[in-house]
Amino acid sequence: MPREPAALSVTLLQSGPIPLDVDIVCGPGELLALVGPSGAGKTTVLRAIAGLYRPAAGRIVSGSDTWFDGAGGIMAPPQARAVGLVFQDYALFPHLSALNNVRLAMHHLAEPERTTAAASLLQRLHLDGLEARRPDRLSGGQRQRVAVARALARDPKVLLLDEPFSAVDRMTREPLKEEIASLHRLLAIPIVLVTHDLEEAQALADRISVIDHGRTLQTGTPDEVRLRPASPQVARLTGQTNLFASVVEQVSYAGKPGRVRWGARTLDVADTGGVRVGERVTWLVPSDYVVLAETGEGETNAVSCTLADVTRLGERTALMVRAGGDDALLRFTMATRDVRDRGLDVGRVLSVRLLPEGIHLMALRDAQSIRC
Repeated sequence: MPREPAALSVTLLQSGPIPLDVDIVCGPGELLALVGPSGAGKTTVLRAIAGLYRPAAGRIVSGSDTWFDGAGGIMAPPQARAVGLVFQDYALFPHLSALNNVRLAMHHLAEPERTTAAASLLQRLHLDGLEARRPDRLSGGQRQRVAVARALARDPKVLLLDEPFSAVDRMTREPLKEEIASLHRLLAIPIVLVTHDLEEAQALADRISVIDHGRTLQTGTPDEVRLRPASPQVARLTGQTNLFASVVEQVSYAGKPGRVRWGARTLDVADTGGVRVGERVTWLVPSDYVVLAETGEGETNAVSCTLADVTRLGERTALMVRAGGDDALLRFTMATRDVRDRGLDVGRVLSVRLLPEGIHLMALRDAQSIRC
């Protein structure tokens, strides 16, 4: 009988050998992405959920089932946890066919139901006709789908995906993302995805948890994490480059914008949050909130710049401009066709706008390391 969907709650604490200070919740039908640099502790969190790693303290609870409780001495073994785990290298048995790799995980079913259910799972993942093939006769994408089918074969309460796209080439990666997105829509269980690729996380996840040095820094929707990072550290870990230090000259109130001093100019900010006049802050403007000014420096937050670098990336082109006398570098992208039509080449003088609604202020903390 299918299990009732339940939330997954994870709290992990220890000082070493792998420092952990993690607190995450993943609801039924939700895909939570754990992102962060290599060595951040993401896979350790996944292994702890699966029962393959025992942290010093904390709790792991799935619905009414406690899988780990450091204070209570509870440590359920992996086989007692209803977890489906897709390893980074898929970990398929090389001597077994695709069908038998999936069948092997169906201990809760008897024959012939086991074979029928395994074949149905392979068909669901567009692998019908490949049931008899061994892993060495399957493409990377096909092996990944077999691994996902095997993870689902246990009728899990939680699905864990450890860097599921890292072992396939870029052309294979896009259709596999679509497969995961389709599964996400169909499954009513928590799905935890580990990735170092923020674009993957933003494309697939309902929420993102940023982890570094074993510590949860921020959890929120993809837009919350990208546009409103909790700190400069989160901003940098999620690939933001337009970070600067400023002084607040006016706070926003009653629909009126705030203002920050940036070098010799003043910028409007739609929402200054809880900062005070005179306070030094770090501010971020995401690259998609930097646009070409249409009428020059008469526009709000228009800045005179010199084009320092142009890098074509297929349909999009990355532009880097040097802002006036402050020597600050701003990065943004445009459609390659627009760049070509406007004749935007290195050395060109132009004006860009920093849209007030996109400017986000953060606590100073390490702003001293950010060039004004």
